[in-house]
Amino acid sequence: MTQRQILVCLDKFRGSASAVQACGWLADGIREAAPGLPVREAPVADGGEGTVEAFRAAGYRTVPVPVSGPTGEPVTAELAVLGDRAVVELAQASGLHLLPQDRPAPLTAATDGTGQLLRAALDLGCREVVLAVGGSATTDGGSGLLRALGARLLDARGEDLPPGGAALAELAEADLSGLDPRLRDTRLVLASDVDNPLLGPDGAAQVFGPQKGADSDQIALLETGLGRFARVLAQQTGTDLSGLPGAGAAGGAGFAVLLLGARRQSGVEVLLTELGLDEELDRAALVVVGEGCLDAQSLRGKAPVGVAARARRAGVPVVAVAGRVEVAPAELAAHGIESAHSLTERAGSPRTAMAETRRLLHETGAELAARFA
Repeated sequence: MTQRQILVCLDKFRGSASAVQACGWLADGIREAAPGLPVREAPVADGGEGTVEAFRAAGYRTVPVPVSGPTGEPVTAELAVLGDRAVVELAQASGLHLLPQDRPAPLTAATDGTGQLLRAALDLGCREVVLAVGGSATTDGGSGLLRALGARLLDARGEDLPPGGAALAELAEADLSGLDPRLRDTRLVLASDVDNPLLGPDGAAQVFGPQKGADSDQIALLETGLGRFARVLAQQTGTDLSGLPGAGAAGGAGFAVLLLGARRQSGVEVLLTELGLDEELDRAALVVVGEGCLDAQSLRGKAPVGVAARARRAGVPVVAVAGRVEVAPAELAAHGIESAHSLTERAGSPRTAMAETRRLLHETGAELAARFA
């Protein structure tokens, strides 16, 4: 009979460990404390930063692509490719962490680089593309993405609009006739756990604008631009997609991806299916989930809770390991997580937890091995 394994499914610990590193460090602690105990590392992500890395761990190859960053500076992003299937991670090209000197650019940051990544996937012959759209620096409604794929966005004088969400307030015409024709034969998946619409109090500008450095006046300007963008495109296509769940994801990039005919799926579920998690759970005695901060946002479908839900259905116990734990035990239990281990509590301070993540994960792994071996 096959010995049951511990399955380690950690997301990134932002600022101190990637998902691959976090899984490896905790798994090393388990192996050192219990050498005969099988351990399987399965790094996860929820559609934001780290998604391509998680797919690489699932067997995809990565392809470097030079693209425009969120404010136009050149960056090298990576696609994950397997056969004729590709994963485009918006954060690789248009992410917050790519802003020069970490200076927010809420009015002008754009998603052109993400569109360039999608075009690169088409050039590679991919006919199914998953667009994972978390972690953006942008609130441009995906206008840059469309522009990189051949669309033209024109003002009343017939001139091309400059990049960014604020410029959309001057939009008079969206010419979609130049969109890459290969898109018609490509299956697109919008991988996002955000269900916000494009506009309104739950929309891209008002909910996520502050995270990207927008003040109240800038949020109002972005809302105006996104509203104009939605109206012009609805007039020209005959369909208003701005109210669809997920249209507000990544500063409205979800809206553009839906306009291209994508269907929306949970980012976590897309990855977990690719990892073959259900098969791994059949062999698991324990699942370890976690991320940098386990908080109320985690409970809204982020990677740890997505993994825990599948483990619960399979009858496998789940524990969590996080840099910080800000959720009550009863709330965690309601999502199938029986206990949580905080690196900050173990370290005695957030500063030490960030600086010594490797040691702390190793120690936590050893502790779990002693408990479950």
